[in-house]
This record gives sequence, structure tokens and C-alpha cells, in this order.
Amino acid sequence: VNVWNQCAIRLTGFDAGDVMGKHLVNEFITDDYKDSVQGVFTKALEGRETANFEFPLVTKAGKSVEILLNATTRRDERDLIIGVVGIGQDITARMNQEQEYARLIDAANAPIFGIDVEGSVNVWNQCASHLMGFETDDVMGAHLVSRFITDDYKVSVQNVFTKALVGVETSNFEFPLVTKDGARVQILLNATTRRDEQNRVIGVVGIGQDITARIAQEQEYARLIDTANAPIFGIGVHGRVNVWNKSATNLTGFTSEDVMGRHLVNEFITEDYKERVQEVFRNALNGVETANFEFPLVTKPGTRVQVLLNATTRRDEKNRVIGVVGIGQ
Repeated sequence: VNVWNQCAIRLTGFDAGDVMGKHLVNEFITDDYKDSVQGVFTKALEGRETANFEFPLVTKAGKSVEILLNATTRRDERDLIIGVVGIGQDITARMNQEQEYARLIDAANAPIFGIDVEGSVNVWNQCASHLMGFETDDVMGAHLVSRFITDDYKVSVQNVFTKALVGVETSNFEFPLVTKDGARVQILLNATTRRDEQNRVIGVVGIGQDITARIAQEQEYARLIDTANAPIFGIGVHGRVNVWNKSATNLTGFTSEDVMGRHLVNEFITEDYKERVQEVFRNALNGVETANFEFPLVTKPGTRVQVLLNATTRRDEKNRVIGVVGIGQ
């Protein structure tokens, strides 16, 4: 050591008299970093400088402080190499914070995974391991989309990650992951851009929710609705048909393909009932349901059939109104 400034004194507790003339690597670097730090200094003594190298220094009190170092070659007036100057930054607090974040992520009760800018896995928490059957060591460095996404979703999932890598984040994206046993689990994902301390994009973190059971339940409900012996239809918040079961088809002659996405009141209710039916649906969209409401539906051949309807508010898993289901007779 031949340079040791005031900031180094405050950081380590050693004053200049303590360190001048001593071997920096042998006496102040932890054993596990001696070789790598010596390698950085050796390269700098050959004119090959290193930026942003992280290593620990041992303080006078015996503690370890994390340093982010730029190792610069030092030359005399004849351009001969005479040593190395290290300009450092104390990143101990940042490292502690990152380790705390890592612990929180690992212990979270939601599957969390991350990729770098190349799409390779660099975050995989315990919940993701439990859900997928893959341990962290199984997945680290593997390309997430290529290895764990089903072929029919590879393009759409890659698009979500590609957008996040340019700062365009995505919420509530559904896709399947393939488990170690080869099963599919449905994930509802928020894809968030990950940045370093200089705000440069370094990857994507996905916070997921296993919705496999919910999807299976919805599919079961859909099967029950479709095979029910009563006409059942549904509309979204804008009045367009999104449920139309087989009994509704048998009653009206319109298949689900005929009606999906079309406005129920405007296209299938007779003029003299449009306003009253619309009011029933409007009330249900505001949470006010109606039982035993009579109205006519227009069939495909153009005849009228009288329907006795129960209009029920339809809600999502967060209890938000997403439409109306009508169960008729």
C-alpha cells in the first residue's frame, strides 16, 4: 500500500500509518477473495484495467465491508507502470438490502421467477420450486421460454418478456408452465422490468399466481352451464353475448357461433321490450338482480318465444362486476 485516503480511513478504521507498506491482498482481503482480487491487480499492473469489481475488505474491527472497485493502472511521467490505484464505493448497505429482498422473494407465498436480458432464469423462489417441482439448481441459467413454456404459448410469453425488457410491463397475463412431471399449471403473471442502480434494464421479474384450480373450476362451470336443461345466456358489461348454452340454442335456433359478441338487446329482443330488458341488465350490472322477469326472444326463424328470466350479476374473483348471467325458462 502506498496510497490510503481519508475516506478509506473512515471506512476501514485503519489510518495511513497502519497500512502503508503492507501487502493489501495478504493482510486486508478475506481468504475467499484473495485470488480474484490479486488477479485484478495483476492485470492492472499489465495495463488491463477493471471496472465495477466487487470484493470485501476487512476493517480494523474485524468486519467485512463490500467494495465496488475500479482498478486503474498507475504510470509515471515516462508511461512506465508503477502501481495500481483503486477507486472504490462502499456498497455494503446496498448488498444487505439486495440480500433482504432476495430473502423476501424466496420466502414469498407466490411463485416468483426472473430472467436476465438473454431470457435465462436468474431468480426462482421456493414457491416456484414447490409449484413446478424444479429446484433452483435445476433451472438457473436455463432459457425460461424454450424449456418451460408449452409450444402454443412460446411466442406470446416471449412477447411479454420482450416488452418488459424495453420497459413495457404487463399485468394479469395467463399462460401455462410445464412442471417437472410434465403437467401444465396455469399462471396469472405480472411481468415487471428489473433495473440496476443506474436504471439500466437487466431483466424481468415475474410475480405469479397459480390459477390452475380456478381455471379447472371455471371449465367445470362452463360444462354444467352448457349441458343444463334450461336456456342460459350471459352478457359482458357492454351487453354483448359471452355465454350461450345448448338449451338456448335449441330454444332459439341460434348457435353460440351465431350470437357470441353480438349485442343481446339490440339484436335478439323485440322492439317493444328492448327498453325494459335493457333496464333489467343495467340493474344487474349495478348489483341489483331480478327474478321472474318475462320477455320475448326472437328465434332464428323469426318467431317469438316467451322467456321467464332470472338475471344474476356475474363477478370475478375480486368481486368486480363483469357481466350478467340469465337463467331462463
